[in-house]
Amino acid sequence: MINSMASAAFQPQRIETLPSRADVLSAAAMTEEYLPFTVRLVRDADDLSKAVSIRHSAYARHLPDFAETLRAPESADADKGVVVLLAESKLDGSPLGTMRIQTNQFQALCLEQSIELPAWLKARRLAEATRLGVTNEKGGRLVTTVIFKAYFQYCQQIGMEWMVVTGRAPVDRIYDRLLFDDVFPGRGYIPIAHVGNLPHRVMQFNVDTAEERWAAANHPLYNFIFRTHHPDINIGGTRRRYVAPMAMPVFPAQGAAFPM
Repeated sequence: MINSMASAAFQPQRIETLPSRADVLSAAAMTEEYLPFTVRLVRDADDLSKAVSIRHSAYARHLPDFAETLRAPESADADKGVVVLLAESKLDGSPLGTMRIQTNQFQALCLEQSIELPAWLKARRLAEATRLGVTNEKGGRLVTTVIFKAYFQYCQQIGMEWMVVTGRAPVDRIYDRLLFDDVFPGRGYIPIAHVGNLPHRVMQFNVDTAEERWAAANHPLYNFIFRTHHPDINIGGTRRRYVAPMAMPVFPAQGAAFPM
């Protein structure tokens, strides 16, 4: 669920743009841009504590009762196939934003506690974004945009085929602008267990076709996502240029044991 991103213009604030270095970037027409914060993977208990603090404060602004359940790390934070992103200020190291990413490599996605995904989608490589929260201070929109880029790049690097999210009104309109599509067109809002049973749209985004679709739509974030290198996004690894489609394991119904 995305916070602090409701502006219709949805334009990031540019900080500093420099020509790209040939030894770092091989793609044509790339620029290099530095940010006043970093985005990286949580590595230890201290990092996770920072992520949890910003997670709780972000949810408390809109869903105070549900936020009370987010004061401590969740068991899902340590599950196989899960990483947590953390945005930190370069000035003082304070947490600015976070997101949890879960793949379906080892177990069903969190949203599958609430709804059965279509068979064609369930069999693909999926990465669900949950627990996204950002600072309420000036610059929160930029933090959220960069976290989305880190989520997208992480999916590219590990060979995920589809990004999957749930969005409550009016946050779901942001995903519309990002060219996410409804998994269940016409079904509307569905209660989702891991966000307090609040009604959400379930939405999907194809990773491999993203650049082509954003270019065709002349998307305002196209250059920011695809033509700008951000050294301050450090999620490790190298993008896999192509990963052959592969059916994922079909997991048992909720309540049954998952294969390990």
